[in-house]
Amino acid sequence: MSRMIILTEAELRKVITLDRDAVGCVEQAFEALATKAVAMPPILRLDIPEHRGEVDVKTAYIPGFEGFAIKISPGFFDNPKIGLPSTNGMMVLLSSRTGLVQALLLDNGYLTDVRTAAAGAVAAKHLARENCTVVAILGAGMQARLQLEALTLVRPIGEARIWARDTAKAEAAAADLTKKLGFPVTAISDPRRAISGADIIVTTTPSEKPIIQAGWLAPGQHLTAMGSDAEHKNEIDPAVIAAASLYVADNLKQTRRLGELHHAIDAGLVAGDADFTELGQIVAGRIPGRTQSDQITIADLTGTGIQDTAIATLAFARAGAANAGTIFES
Repeated sequence: MSRMIILTEAELRKVITLDRDAVGCVEQAFEALATKAVAMPPILRLDIPEHRGEVDVKTAYIPGFEGFAIKISPGFFDNPKIGLPSTNGMMVLLSSRTGLVQALLLDNGYLTDVRTAAAGAVAAKHLARENCTVVAILGAGMQARLQLEALTLVRPIGEARIWARDTAKAEAAAADLTKKLGFPVTAISDPRRAISGADIIVTTTPSEKPIIQAGWLAPGQHLTAMGSDAEHKNEIDPAVIAAASLYVADNLKQTRRLGELHHAIDAGLVAGDADFTELGQIVAGRIPGRTQSDQITIADLTGTGIQDTAIATLAFARAGAANAGTIFES
């Protein structure tokens, strides 16, 4: 007889929040990627173009972990027009010893939202200047909101700007975040004006054409690109990547294939086999991150299966401690 726990989104929200523990959990995952023999196959992606849909499947095994997660993550970007969220999904946690299912995490994408925001915080912690106070967020969806919230855990943020193609959405997000975070968040209708003078910039859109153009970034700024998690997505002009003082990938194999780096390679601005630092190497102390205050740093985060295994393992442990979920025996 096998035994697994089923956890709903509501139950998972009670045991996992976007806090320093979540950031630490994802930070440790990045370090493991640089220091352990992690097994992490390429992302499997299914495209459903007539409905602006895509489904990503990610997984990773971390030596020493009792379990590993397989995540199914759909993104259907026309859903908001019919009153549905653009992302949802689930994670399955299996035993590393037996392969039996330990938990079914029906999170509707919540755990992905948390671990993605936590990854942005890890990137800023290791690459942005320590005295950063002003943030610009491009995009006004759930991830845009969470990225700003996550940054407050690692830097003394006191002001933020939000740009989105839908100005009303940006204004609503700005009002909500001002109330929630207790500092002014302003909607700005021009992306160049939004990032001007910002210490940290985060892009969180599904854009297929660059929003941030060459020459827009100023010395000392840090940019985290979150949206380019598929080959056709592109938020940053390839010339920006080529000109950066320090470019850092979450996983170089992935960013060469589907991150912002891939567009710089396609444009002939960066060699296909050029070697770049991975965030895990910096977290592990093997390679320095930012070394000068006037550097322009870029983190290209495409999302890795190791982050899913890490957050699913944390959720499973916390649910067990809280006696949460429904036990299913078969």
